[in-house]
Amino acid sequence: MSRKVLIAGNWKMNGEIKDLSFFQDLNSNISSTSTAEVLICPPVILLASAATACQDLDIFVGGQDCHADPAGAHTGDISASMLKDAGATHVILGHSERRADHDETDGTVRAKAAAVLRKEMIPIICVGETLDDRKAGQAEIVVAEQLEGSLPTGDNEAIVIAYEPVWAIGTGLSASLEDIAAMHACIRSQIPNPQSTRILYGGSVKPDNAAEILKL
Repeated sequence: MSRKVLIAGNWKMNGEIKDLSFFQDLNSNISSTSTAEVLICPPVILLASAATACQDLDIFVGGQDCHADPAGAHTGDISASMLKDAGATHVILGHSERRADHDETDGTVRAKAAAVLRKEMIPIICVGETLDDRKAGQAEIVVAEQLEGSLPTGDNEAIVIAYEPVWAIGTGLSASLEDIAAMHACIRSQIPNPQSTRILYGGSVKPDNAAEILKL
């Protein structure tokens, strides 16, 4: 089965209003014959403005996280409903930086993904091993356990999985093509819709290695 390519950029805690001109520049470099979907996830304070800027462009915008509850006394948090109202179509969940900095568990990620699905958006569920896990030969076991704990119940074709080895995020290091292919095969064997689910790779993807990684 053919799967449409998704190329997603996470701005993390970077960007200001003045940087929204980037979307026009990016759109001008997307080929009219491209079949790939392009997604940018800016900080939530820029999301509504980014969605407006992308209304007539071939670019989707998404959130970087959300709360599992639909509303309530959660100071500083953002619900899936708020993200959708601001124009988001996707939400990144379970990024290793969220898991590490905010002690997010697989169960937390699962509840957030369910909240995103209820609002008919696409959750991008992140999984990945540490360098110690890989050196110990436990990489596939760790990722399989994360998947089992993070995926919401049910047959959800909308879900995207992002394999992001922790040791490769922002370090300049990147997993080998063989390692990426092996992990993607492992992930595909663990998910309910192996033929239709899109699996991304993140971790020091750059212009000089992106094409080879996308071929996988």
